[in-house]
Amino acid sequence: MSSNSIQKTYNKLELLKLMYLSREGDRREGVLLRQGKGWFQVSGMGHESLGVIPLLMEEGDYLFPYYRDRAMALAKGTTNRELAEAYFAKQCSSSAGRQMPGHYSSRKKNIWSVPTPTGANLLPGCGVAWGMQMQEKSNLVVATIGDAASRQGEFYEAVAFAIERNLPIVFLVEDNRYGISTNTDKFNPFKLEVFNHEIVKHVDARHPDRVWDAAVEAFEKARSDNGPTLMLCELDRLCSHTSSDDHRVYRPAEEIAEMFDRDPISVLADELIDTGELTQEDWENIRQEIDEQVDREYIEAESKEDPVAETVLDQLFAESTAEHNLPVAEPPPIEGGRNWRMVDAVNQVFKSGLESNKDFVFFGEDIEDPKGGVFRLTADLSDTFPDRVFNAPLAEATIAGVACGLASYGMRPVFEIQFIDFSGPAWNQISQNIGSLRWRTNGDWSCPMVLYAPYGAYLPGGSIWHSQANEAFFSHIPGIQVVIPSTPEDAAGLMWTAMHAEDPTIYLIPKHLFRQQISVDENVAAVPFGSARIRQEGDDVTLVTWGNCTEHAESVVKKLEDEVSVEFIDLRSIVPWDKQTVRDSVEKTGRLVVVQEDGETCSIGQSIIAEISGNPDSFSNLFAAPKLVTKPDVYIGYNPIHEYAALPDEEEVIAAIRLVMED
Repeated sequence: MSSNSIQKTYNKLELLKLMYLSREGDRREGVLLRQGKGWFQVSGMGHESLGVIPLLMEEGDYLFPYYRDRAMALAKGTTNRELAEAYFAKQCSSSAGRQMPGHYSSRKKNIWSVPTPTGANLLPGCGVAWGMQMQEKSNLVVATIGDAASRQGEFYEAVAFAIERNLPIVFLVEDNRYGISTNTDKFNPFKLEVFNHEIVKHVDARHPDRVWDAAVEAFEKARSDNGPTLMLCELDRLCSHTSSDDHRVYRPAEEIAEMFDRDPISVLADELIDTGELTQEDWENIRQEIDEQVDREYIEAESKEDPVAETVLDQLFAESTAEHNLPVAEPPPIEGGRNWRMVDAVNQVFKSGLESNKDFVFFGEDIEDPKGGVFRLTADLSDTFPDRVFNAPLAEATIAGVACGLASYGMRPVFEIQFIDFSGPAWNQISQNIGSLRWRTNGDWSCPMVLYAPYGAYLPGGSIWHSQANEAFFSHIPGIQVVIPSTPEDAAGLMWTAMHAEDPTIYLIPKHLFRQQISVDENVAAVPFGSARIRQEGDDVTLVTWGNCTEHAESVVKKLEDEVSVEFIDLRSIVPWDKQTVRDSVEKTGRLVVVQEDGETCSIGQSIIAEISGNPDSFSNLFAAPKLVTKPDVYIGYNPIHEYAALPDEEEVIAAIRLVMED
């Protein structure tokens, strides 16, 4: 239906049945938990009147719920049987047993997978709304959040981005006055009058009529390109926070009794009985039928198959099991047989991507022309493609979260973090949503996107927050690919592969090598993930490195060519990394030196050495203990003396090679 044909009312009796179905499901799960059948439960008791919201939603609209939205999930098409399967964490559930109960998800029904971190669903919701807007769809997004989580920074970023872009999104703040045991009255930003009243709609949501009326207005506004609405829905949490909590400890008995006096199910049922639309006998029969349905479906769900332990690694990546299934790589669209700078090669790939596929969208701080990015990576893109290349606010969580939403909507975001050092504010989205989305939905949702950033030091003056080499941070997140090029053709090839992959990629570009003019082969080859490059063959020592340190490695190989035959391997792909090439090289040389710019503890270099030393076949080939040349666990200082004191240098690499050659 369009905005001018929106239905004027709803069937209150059918809604009452749905609300009671939600309530009985919650009650049944509580009973089962006390019987020792299950591990956890989160209830939506008291929030059921919001089940009226999806009755206004059209095909193509998206719901980004949070864990108290059981009634909304049911109204959007999720069945009680499916919720029962999720409660028992069965293989057939929406997450294949990977998510807690209350973490609704359905790609088919456009119910986005609920993340546990509070408020983490809002920025992805904005991403989907932005995608709808760019595609000129008449759809909208409903994104929900509890009142306690409205103090999360991402809530403010999401609201600001939605207003800035005039997005078709309705934010539903479910204000039950509690964050676990803490009363939120003195924290609530709406009660502190933080927000412009023009975008906020206050609703006593204990009766669905009031929710309906407010939603009709908010939906009409969104579908008419008039931007977002914040619906502040006041209601009651008629239960403890979760099954791990007891609200009687911190809520007065009088307060609990008062809440139950205005229970939305009782209020609506009494109203229908008073108006003659329902008799007490009919209401008792309805409840009995629903009780029996819920009982039956939970019994049936309990007997369904549990997940199989061997599938725990499934769906970390597209079509993957225990082994990473690498995306098909094609040669990047850059001209061979000439000199390229890395920055220009990446820019050319960006242009070709935008020309070839209208789903590619670019977003980052200062990336529009005339600036074209602080390193000119996006020069001339916004002038040529003004509909798909956009400046971002100074808000890294927005960049990452919106990318996640756009990707799950079906578009291809290629988003920039200006320096990888500033990825901290985006960490919640990267680690909790981007990496986990495919796995936590057993492949139902995916997140094909590229988040690229300049990284690394060896450029005096960068200091602490412009010099980080922190690939190990991102490599520790399951479900994310991490790559680091060191030549123009590899920069182009890895970016082209990342832009066409079905999973998220963190793409780190070493700043020190950005503008070096390097000759590229006549035939520019594809660069698949998980494929190291042997830059120099040798017989005595295997030297593994990546990024900025490849410059040291190349110099050392030349300096030692009359002394040691060094096999120099440029790893290129960090996750997955090419174990076989390194193993084969160590089998030949019997010695291993790894050089890295990142800090030592829990690093990629340590991981490589642990893999080779811990593998019986590889270990048996070693003539000497492997050596790691690394930056110690220290920051990069502003004075170049501090910087170069911390970073690996050629002398350290040469010393390590000579040391392993002594055995």
